[in-house]
Amino acid sequence: MGAGWVAGVTRARALRTRCLGAEGIREVAASPTLDDALRSLSASPYRHDVTPGVTPAEAQRAVSAALLWHLRILAGWQPAAGADAVRALAAGFEISNTEHRLRALAAGPRRPGTGGLHPPPYRLGALATAWTRLARTRTPSELRAVLTASVWGDPGGDSAAAVATGMRVSAAVRLATAVPDGERWAAARLALLVGREVFVVGRRMPDVPARRAARLLGSRAVGAGSYTDFRQALPAAAGWLLKDIDEAADLWRAEARWWNAVERDGRELLRRSRFGPPPVVGAVALLCVDAWRTRGALELASRGGGPGDWPVEVLGAPG
Repeated sequence: MGAGWVAGVTRARALRTRCLGAEGIREVAASPTLDDALRSLSASPYRHDVTPGVTPAEAQRAVSAALLWHLRILAGWQPAAGADAVRALAAGFEISNTEHRLRALAAGPRRPGTGGLHPPPYRLGALATAWTRLARTRTPSELRAVLTASVWGDPGGDSAAAVATGMRVSAAVRLATAVPDGERWAAARLALLVGREVFVVGRRMPDVPARRAARLLGSRAVGAGSYTDFRQALPAAAGWLLKDIDEAADLWRAEARWWNAVERDGRELLRRSRFGPPPVVGAVALLCVDAWRTRGALELASRGGGPGDWPVEVLGAPG
């Protein structure tokens, strides 16, 4: 491997220290108030913009912004293939920006003196794919056209629901193709998305993202008429996530299962000794899991705190 991978992997392993860790997350979750939890974070990797007095949503977004900053730093140290992998893994930030852009378009022009966008868009830097153009769109149909002409592809509609679903399907397919060892994560996450959309929300997927989803899940699963048929038709790469989840209403249990699997895989990838994509992907996975659980711990603190001995695996999914 070239010098670029040596530097990139070295940086990836160094960023492992930017996680709060199990004990820190438990401490945050056990805080009796949100302000107490935020004070616990004041000396942590998430300290930037996490100050007492913010709302739970603002605190959670600050954690996400800190994660994004670390991913931008990591991507800057990578050769092209490594940067592409980090960009694919960070796709959720551009999706979030686009969703907020659609809400702003639906709300119409702001009156003078009412402030700017709230929350402000994530600063994506080199991790952006189409955000610069999406940010300039003036109508939902124009936003859809920009997506269609980009790596995201046509979401199949210009409503908020269609764009959110279409972009998430596209992100899963890109994760499977651009990230070494990412197909299992992508297929399982996509199965959870389709299961929720179709069998919990009761919303039929537009034809365009449905065809795209079939690339990972198969046409039988995507076209299934019942949750039971859907689960039985899933390929092995996705079916493991829904094992023992017999009812669509219980799909919430799969969320923590998916993150726990990403953590286990991430640790294994980071331990690999060779210089190349796997340790970089592993570092990103562990950073993302830590941020997800920290956001969950903040939610628990905002509700009065949870037991200090809660298993950290469940802290990202408060009830």
